[in-house]
Amino acid sequence: MVRAAVYARISSDDGTALGVARQVEDCHRLAESLGWEVAEDYVDNDVSAYSGKQRPSYRRMLDDIRDGYRDAVIVYHADRLTRRPIELEQFVDVVTDAKVRHVKFVAGGDFDVGNGDGLMVLRMLGAVAANESATKSRRVRRKMDEVAAAGRPHGGANRPFGFEPDKITHRPDEVEVIRRLVARYIAGESLASLTAWLAEAGIVTIAGGPWRTSTLRSLLRNGRIAGLREHRGEVVARAVWEPIISEADRDKVLARMADAATTGRRTPRRYLLSGLLRCSKCGHKLYSSSRATSRRYVCSSSPDHGGCGRLTIVAPPVEELIADAVLYRLDTPELAAALSGRATNDVQSAALSETLAADRAQLDELAAVYAEKAITVREWMEARRPIEARISDTERRLSRLTGSHALTGLIGNGAELRASWAGLNLTRQAAIVAAVLDHAVIAPGTSGARELDAARVDPIWRL
Repeated sequence: MVRAAVYARISSDDGTALGVARQVEDCHRLAESLGWEVAEDYVDNDVSAYSGKQRPSYRRMLDDIRDGYRDAVIVYHADRLTRRPIELEQFVDVVTDAKVRHVKFVAGGDFDVGNGDGLMVLRMLGAVAANESATKSRRVRRKMDEVAAAGRPHGGANRPFGFEPDKITHRPDEVEVIRRLVARYIAGESLASLTAWLAEAGIVTIAGGPWRTSTLRSLLRNGRIAGLREHRGEVVARAVWEPIISEADRDKVLARMADAATTGRRTPRRYLLSGLLRCSKCGHKLYSSSRATSRRYVCSSSPDHGGCGRLTIVAPPVEELIADAVLYRLDTPELAAALSGRATNDVQSAALSETLAADRAQLDELAAVYAEKAITVREWMEARRPIEARISDTERRLSRLTGSHALTGLIGNGAELRASWAGLNLTRQAAIVAAVLDHAVIAPGTSGARELDAARVDPIWRL
């Protein structure tokens, strides 16, 4: 008995799953006419085959074919199987290695993947499906550009906070919240403080969940609340809806956010190990927390942090313990050997930095050409994309190569460094620690203990 895999997929579903149900029914009818047994239905509902996103049932089907549990594949049409030529080649490799020769389509025929002609036709169908998706994607992008340029809202089921489902009409109660948030933020209140106020007031997001600082930041910086239509990260038009706040107030919000991003800190650093400690119970980072008479690192269960909230350690003893371990490690020959390969990385980093500077200069030149009205908005956006893609790729490669230079001149000089450690500012100390230590896992302590048990601290070394 031939054990067939039936695969069904649809990109967009209205929640009824009727589309995939019809595909499965037709595939079963074909299997019955062939005298084959349907071993399993593999269904990916509401999942695109063109975007490259994971399709769980499709991956499971390939695993079952690879392991020899399926003898044939039945699909309604080739474009249900995949719309990406590279993915089709991967599918062919799997079924060929598993000696599964028959791939049948309810609408499209029977393909013997071991036969050159059959494989050629299957590839042609895959190429056609990919081209159809690419064409549709271009049409959708063009339509979105047109809608944005006219200042109209985009589609989608979710309404923005402050607006009714039509995305144009204001929702008065939420509008008042937005105005209060903006006024308080401009006045100097932090995003964390405003997030806490929203929670205390029982104000939730449009999804019904709690606000987080990242969500609040996105709301406050969005041009929508100032009556501006943003598209692909740029303001492209004045919106058709009335603004909730003035453009001047939005500029103040953006200026404050830019200042925070540049300075990195609102207050002087007080904690040596910020970002370097992990909770042994839940794996989340420990965060600095001050009391009137002490400094601590805590596993916070707040919405932004998501920890278990069940672990605390007093800051000074663990900072002293880690600092001593780092200073000892800087004196070891093993660390000097680990750093010997950094010269090569430095040369590569310099080359990547030059490439990055050239691409950024090209972006500036492109902006100048647009400012002179030598090109249209669309031409500017199209020309910008490949440059920004190169910049993103270069930044990613550079981040992998760039090592900390905080240890320059310190290897083998642990004794001198130990003598001068207390005189270094906290930022310099933290840079040295972070260059050597990846993180440290903190275990629970004994209730009532007055001294730090060194066994609570498990350092994971970077070098």
